[in-house]
This record gives sequence, structure tokens and C-alpha cells, in this order.
Amino acid sequence: MEQLEQLKKALGALTDPSSGATLDEQKSLQHVSIDDDGRVTVMVTMKKLDDKGKQTLTRAIAKVVKIDFKYQGLKVDVEAMKDPNALKNKEKQPVYIGIASGKGGVGKSTVAANLALALSRLGQKVGLMDADIYGSSIPTLFDMEVVLPKADENEKIIPFMSRDIQIISTEFFLTDEKPLMWRGPMLGKMLGHFFDDVAWGPELDYMIIDLPPGTGDVAMDIQRLIPTAQMIIVTTPHPSAAHVAVKAGFMAKELKHQLIGVIENMSYYKHGEETLTLFGEGGGRQVADRLETDLLAQLALAQPNDGHHSLYDMHEQAGIDYLGIANKLLKLRP
Repeated sequence: MEQLEQLKKALGALTDPSSGATLDEQKSLQHVSIDDDGRVTVMVTMKKLDDKGKQTLTRAIAKVVKIDFKYQGLKVDVEAMKDPNALKNKEKQPVYIGIASGKGGVGKSTVAANLALALSRLGQKVGLMDADIYGSSIPTLFDMEVVLPKADENEKIIPFMSRDIQIISTEFFLTDEKPLMWRGPMLGKMLGHFFDDVAWGPELDYMIIDLPPGTGDVAMDIQRLIPTAQMIIVTTPHPSAAHVAVKAGFMAKELKHQLIGVIENMSYYKHGEETLTLFGEGGGRQVADRLETDLLAQLALAQPNDGHHSLYDMHEQAGIDYLGIANKLLKLRP
């Protein structure tokens, strides 16, 4: 941790060639991390982005990381600084809530879908963005036909509607069922399209974002696109899921997202009067305690009563639990 702080201090002293100010002075050092393999990731913004200035700053960062601090691996992401008044000039901004997990298979997408549905049932206007680029599943969870979306008169993509929720997903652009084989920059561009080129309704209250598992490029792209995003971490009670969920939570904090809390999914299974803890106990509480945040809910492993494989009716216990989480979110809204 001491080495990381020293690295941040050294990087913060570098000068933005487009402004003459240090990265610390103009708050341009967005993210610095060192992974378990000693690979450094740096995210910075420049006052005015141009190729020459970007190259100059990237070389300066590389010198600090590779020569001064002796790290071999480095990834640098340089972006233009956002206009601080840009969001203020818009009439209304939705609350952006990212649903994240450390690993796949914990039911993150199911949580995102049911939370969006619960907010809609409470009278909120909700958008649902399937940003799990490689494992997009939101259209399947909503039993939606996978067809190419249409464009409006301004050439904006029209999101699909299901259960009064506006939905967009990479799945709609892959109708031939071919696997997606994009690299990081292409993923960032697709996310940029989802935010800038989709005709989301002007009065959205909430935008739920189903993030890919782990701590990869997409999480950093989200930070660049919506610095004010809030985050919910999904885990199961199992220690291995909890261990990597903590990493996802720490990354969210490092990226300066507001961490709302933790949802423990598949916490137990009701068999008659008996409660079975099939995946162990305590993972959700462990993650919440490590991240110093709230444990929002412990959700049962259950099948919807109507035969639907993913979405719960508002009168089922799971549906009621999701309404409870949604109510907590409404109380947190400024």
C-alpha cells in the first residue's frame, strides 16, 4: 500500500502538456492500481486531448512506472477531461447503478434484471443496460426476441421495451450467434454507443448497468463515462465468491464510485420448513464488512412460481425482497 501511495504521488506530480498544470492540481489522476502480477494500470485525463500531448504524457508515465519504480507491465488510458458543466446543463440525469461481481455464476445479471423490475413496479422510469459484453444475457432473462434495433429520425438507437423497462444489449447486435471477439478499445466504443447513441427516454429515474464480472477494462470505461455511478456488489455465501467480490468492491472504491452495498445471492434454499445453506454461510457479511458498507439483502435460491426462469412476481418472497432493496435505493436518492 505504501508503494502504491508513493507511485500515485510521483504520477500526480507529472505535468499535463495541454495545460501546464500537474495531474494533482487539476485532479486528472483518475485511477492507479497494481495487480498481483505487478502490472500497473493508470487512468488519467488531459485538459485538451491531442496526439502529441497524449504521447508526451504517456511517455512520462512510463518513465515513472518502469524506470523509477521498476514495474515491467503497464497499461495507460488517457482521455479528455469532461466539461464539469456538461451534466448540469441537462434537464435531468438518472441515477446510474452498476451491478458488479468478482466472478461469474453468482447471479449478477438476474439481480440486475429483478432490481430494474422492482424499481419499475415502484413507479420509477428505468433503463437497463447490458454491459456484460461477452456474457450478455438480459434479453434472455426477459424472454425477448433478439433482433436488430431500429433508429429514430436523429439516427439514435431506439431501446427495446419489456415490462416498462428500456433495454439495450450487445445481444441485439449479434443476431447470427457468432461469439464476440473484441478487444478492450472496441468494448469501450460499444459502451460509448450505449451511453451516447441510444435514445433513452428523457425522464429516466434509474439506469441499471449489468457489468461484466471481474475488474477489467469495462469497469474503468464506466468510470470514464459516468464518474458519479453508484455500485452494488453481488456475491454468494461461498468463500471463493466472497474473496473475489471484495476485489471488485475495492476497485469500485478506487475508481471513486459510491458503494451502496452488497447483495448475497443464493444465500439459502427453502425445502418445506427446512432452510438449507447449500453454498455455505457468511460470504455476504464478510464482503460488506471488508468494504465497510451495508449488506442490503440475503436472497434465496428459488424458482419463480409462474415457470419463468429468472423474473419474480411481486407477490413471491423473492419479488418482495427485491422490492425491499428497491425501496432502500429510493431512500438513498438525493
